[in-house]
Amino acid sequence: MPQVPQILDASAVRTWCGLALGALGRAREEIDAINVYPVADGDTGTNLYLTVESAVTAVEAVFAGHGAMPDNVTAPGRPTLAEVSRAMAHGALIGARGNSGTILAQLLRGMAQVLAAGGDTSHTDGPGLRLALRHAADAARQAVAHPVEGTVLTVAAAAADAADGVEGDCGEVARAAYEGARSALAATPRQLAVLERAGVVDAGGRGLVAVLAALVETLTGHARVDHGTGGTAHARVRHEQDGALARVAADAGARPGECGDGAAAGDGPAFEVIYLLEAEDEAVARLRTRLDGLGDSLVVVGGDGLWNVHVHVDDAGAAVEAGVEAGRPYRIRITHFGAGDVHTGGAGRPPRERAQRAVVAVVPGEGLAGLYTEAGATTVLARPGEPPASGELVEAVRRAHAREVVLLPNDAELRHTAAAAAEQARTEGVRVALIPTRSAVQGIAALAVHEPDRRFDEDVVAMTSAAGATRYAELTVAERQSWTMAGICQAGDVLGLIDGDVAVIGSDVTATAETVLDRMLSAGGEMVTLVLGDDASDTIAAHLEARVRESYLAVDTVVYRGGRQGALLLIGVE
Repeated sequence: MPQVPQILDASAVRTWCGLALGALGRAREEIDAINVYPVADGDTGTNLYLTVESAVTAVEAVFAGHGAMPDNVTAPGRPTLAEVSRAMAHGALIGARGNSGTILAQLLRGMAQVLAAGGDTSHTDGPGLRLALRHAADAARQAVAHPVEGTVLTVAAAAADAADGVEGDCGEVARAAYEGARSALAATPRQLAVLERAGVVDAGGRGLVAVLAALVETLTGHARVDHGTGGTAHARVRHEQDGALARVAADAGARPGECGDGAAAGDGPAFEVIYLLEAEDEAVARLRTRLDGLGDSLVVVGGDGLWNVHVHVDDAGAAVEAGVEAGRPYRIRITHFGAGDVHTGGAGRPPRERAQRAVVAVVPGEGLAGLYTEAGATTVLARPGEPPASGELVEAVRRAHAREVVLLPNDAELRHTAAAAAEQARTEGVRVALIPTRSAVQGIAALAVHEPDRRFDEDVVAMTSAAGATRYAELTVAERQSWTMAGICQAGDVLGLIDGDVAVIGSDVTATAETVLDRMLSAGGEMVTLVLGDDASDTIAAHLEARVRESYLAVDTVVYRGGRQGALLLIGVE
C-alpha cells in the first residue's frame, strides 16, 4: 500500500507547537545549563520555552474560536493554515524572551509568511515547507544587527540548506532539516571559542534542534528521542556547570569579542532591554541605527506595525527613550546582568528588604489594575486576546519582592499557566499559594478579606473562601454564529455568561444584563460588584443599581470602571 504523502496543515501546526513546547519543557534545564554565550546567566532554555508557550496560547485561541458546531448549524469552518500560522507567529512575537526567543520568533514569523501566502489554502507540501524553512533562516539573519556564526542562526541556515536538497513530502523535508540542524549544532564549538572552552554546544541552536525534532514527530509520527548532539559535552556541563559558567563569565568580562545568540558585541553591557513596540517601518529603521550605537546583541523582529525589540546596553533609559521616539513601547523588561533582577536600579544600591507577604493578580483592564494596585496588589495586565505567559507571572512575583505570595490568576484559562509560574517561584525560595480565581470580581472579593498580618495559611483560606462564595458573570458580544448552552447565537448578539457558560442570549445590553443579574440574585446575595468596560455606558450601571435597590433588599452595589477589559460588563455576586 503506497504511503500517503505528509502535508502541513492547520492541525499539524497546532500539534507541532504543542510537541515543541513539551520538548523544550523537557530540555529546558539542560539548555539553561549550557547557556554560556554571550552571558552565562542560564536562561536560554527558559526563554525559548516561554516564547513557544506564547505561540501555543495564540494557536489554541484560534481553534477555540472555531469551536465544534452541531450538524444542523452552519459552522464558520475549521481554521486555515494561514490563520493558524499567523497566530503562531504573532504569539511568539509578543511572548519572545531573550536573544534566542526573539530569534525563534522571527524564524516562526518567516515560516508563517510563506505558509500564509496561499490565503485559504488548506495545507502545504514538501516544496512549500522547504521554502518556509529557507525564508525563516534568511529572515532571522536579517533581523540580527551583527550576525555571528556558531549560533542559532548557523543552525537555522544549515536546516534550510539540508532541506533544499530534498525532493519529497513534508515528512522527508522535516527529517532532512532536523539532521542538518543537528550536525550544525555539533559543529558550533569549533566556530565559537567560548563554546569550545566550556565544552558545550550553542544553547539557542540546541533549542532549535528540539523544535525541529517536534516538527519531524508531527509529520511522521516518529519521535526523535535524542534532540541534542550526544557525546560528553552535555554530560560534562551537567556535572561541571558552576565551574564552566564561572570560567565563561570571567572570560566574558576580560576579553572583548562576540555577544548575543547570533549577534556580535563589545565589552559586556550591563542591561538587557526588551519591549514590544507599535511603530511604522521607517521609524523602526531609525531605531535600529540608534540602538546599534547604544549597545550590542541588537535584534528587532516583527512587522505590520508590531515589533519585538531586544538589545544589550549600559544605558537602559536611553534604549527605552529611543523606543518612545519611534512609537509606543510596552511590556518593557529590563534585566541587570550583574544582579539578575528585573527592573534593577542603579549600581551599588543596597538590596531592598523583602516584604513578608504580597498579592500578585492578573487583571483584564487598566481600571482594575489601578484598583488592585491601590489595594496593595502587584498586577499583571492581560490585554484582550493576549493572556500573559507564565514568565510574566514569575516576573511579577519577583517584582512583589516578598517571602510569601498569594497568586490570583482571575481567569479559568490561566490555571495551568499560573500553576507553572507558582512552581517556578517556589524553586526560587518564595512561598506561593495559588487561589484559582476565575474572574477579576472573584479576585476583588479575595483581596477584600486579605490580611497580611495573620498567618499565611489562614489568610489563604479566607481569601479562597471569599472568592469561592462569589458567583461571576460577564456580558460580551458574539463575533460569529455559534452553538452555546443557551442555544444558537448570531454575530452581534449580546451574550450573558454565568460562571463561564452562556446563560442568556439577547439583543440589548441593558436588558440582557438585568436578566443575568436577576438569575444570579435568585440564589441570594449580599453584595453586587459591577465592572464596566470601555464600551459600556454609565446608564447600564445606573439601571442595574436601581434594579437591585428596588427588588433586592439589603443588597449593596459597587461600581468600577475596568477600562479595556474585553467584556462589556463584569458582574460579581457575593
